[in-house]
Amino acid sequence: MACREFAASPYVAVDTEFMREQTFWPQLCLVQLAGPTAEAIVDPMAKGIDLAPFWALMGDTRAVKVFHAARQDIEIVYTEAGIMPAPVFDTQVAAMVCGFGESVSYVNLVKKVTGEDLDKSSRFTDWSRRPLSEKQLVYALGDVTHLCKIYEFLKAELEKSGRAAWLDEDMAELTDPNTYETHPDDAWQRLKLRAKNRKSLAVLMELAAWRERLAQAQNVPRGRILRDEALYDLSNQMPSSTEQLGELRTLSEGFARSARARDIVEAVKRGLERDPKTVPPINHGNQMTAEANATVELLKVLLKSAAARHRVAPRMIADTSELERLASETEPDVPAMRGWRRQLFGEDAQRLKRGELALTLSGGEVMAIPAKRG
Repeated sequence: MACREFAASPYVAVDTEFMREQTFWPQLCLVQLAGPTAEAIVDPMAKGIDLAPFWALMGDTRAVKVFHAARQDIEIVYTEAGIMPAPVFDTQVAAMVCGFGESVSYVNLVKKVTGEDLDKSSRFTDWSRRPLSEKQLVYALGDVTHLCKIYEFLKAELEKSGRAAWLDEDMAELTDPNTYETHPDDAWQRLKLRAKNRKSLAVLMELAAWRERLAQAQNVPRGRILRDEALYDLSNQMPSSTEQLGELRTLSEGFARSARARDIVEAVKRGLERDPKTVPPINHGNQMTAEANATVELLKVLLKSAAARHRVAPRMIADTSELERLASETEPDVPAMRGWRRQLFGEDAQRLKRGELALTLSGGEVMAIPAKRG
């Protein structure tokens, strides 16, 4: 009944509470919903509960689904039910477009928009434990009741400023299934340490894929299968037998006799046999020229100036990797060179690179002015 009412509303604010410390996939523990005339809490862990009405609501395109920092909430819906919520409005993204700074927290956004202070004393609750107290439920529901007010405020601000369409590209990425697909063969890309050479990288790629498949299949955290440090140790040492595993400090005593030892040796072997063409070159850090590095620094100043002038968070316009590409490439295919971002910053960035713009200070503010020739 409640989900049908929400579906017929212009919007529904959604928040989820979940746990994933002991699992690979997030464990949905609580769902909070609120609209213009109704609010509800759904307990996904209740015995015999049928979540079909909630999943149907997420897929019903009549009501806008309002989230704050939507990625993890959408991930849960997609992985649990294979449904992509639509249409979506992320108040964190909208707040950056409306001049509330970068990655504004929900607590600060509530304070700035409504003037109210949120009670966050229950934020570290173990939401998988039952029963939940009245205080915890009130806290959980408060997240979405305030979210309704924030949505209505930001929506009005975007319409007044003519910036509603500025969110389209970000919302499209949030509702793209590829954003949430976890491909084991790409698991090595999330690792932070670097392989010492391409052969080592090939082994690391195979080991990371093996760990990812096993963690998904057993629904346990990656580190429960094998810690990152052990992956790097294995990729550098490249053991060819289970006995050699016993010589590695990053593996526990007796690991060489475990059921996984043979799988690891096989993964190492696959890495060593891998076609070199499928292994990307080792990135040894910033290879940009001194001129490009200097251009990046100028672009950072220009970006901050444009963001301040238009009251938009700089990260909404471009990040450092995009600035590096702008400095190094003639016409890079990056968001900063498309749509409203190009109007606010991209065109001036190109003009600055061509020497047609100069940066100066006026009243303590950085300004871009036409460069003098001759």
